[in-house]
This record gives sequence, structure tokens and C-alpha cells, in this order.
Amino acid sequence: MKDQGRSARKRTGGRLKHASNKKRHQLGREPAETTVGETRLQYIDARGTDKKVRALSTNVAQVADDGEVSEAEIENVVDNPANVNYARRNIVTKGAIIETSAGRARVTSRPGQTGQVSAVLLD
Repeated sequence: MKDQGRSARKRTGGRLKHASNKKRHQLGREPAETTVGETRLQYIDARGTDKKVRALSTNVAQVADDGEVSEAEIENVVDNPANVNYARRNIVTKGAIIETSAGRARVTSRPGQTGQVSAVLLD
């Protein structure tokens, strides 16, 4: 998603007239599409003085099981409801089902926004 401005259509389906041109703060960035592999991070500027950490690829996940958190190695992506092709391409997003050394887990973090993969073990 590149343009994050107002929708071009009304709730009823009618077209809206543009009151102004696109502004720089309305632009988005390309998705990170975190893959399974050797850890690669990207640091980008965020609003204000903040920095964002993007995980371009990672093979480590923080897996929670009944309140206990342990570090597990990601083997591959089993299912990804965000996009059918993401499982085939081993892309990790929030909600993806991953196979780890601790078992199957569902990703609860956003690796492209936080730079790490947090997951909950499935029973």
C-alpha cells in the first residue's frame, strides 16, 4: 500500500472530489515480507525521533507456552492466511502458522514493524 490518503469513494459509492494533492506524510512504504533465513534487520526512520526495526529475514522466534517463553528456531511456514503464496515463499507475517523446533506456533507479532517474531504454541 503506497498511498494512505482518504478513499476516492463515498460510503454510498459515489466519487469524491480531491481537495488537495497527495502529501508526503500520506505515503506508505513497501511491505517488509520477512522471510525464513539468516537474521537481517533494517532500521528506518519513523515519525518524530523514533526508529523502526524491520526484520527482512529471521530464523529465531520467541515461543510462548502456558506463560513460559523460550527461543526456538523457525524451520518453515506451514500456513499464512494473509496470502496463499506467502506459505510457499516462506514469508512470515502476523497470524502465520510456523513450524519451529518447539512445535507448530502462530505468530502474534508483526516482524516487519517490530523486528522480531513472537509466537504462541498450538496444541
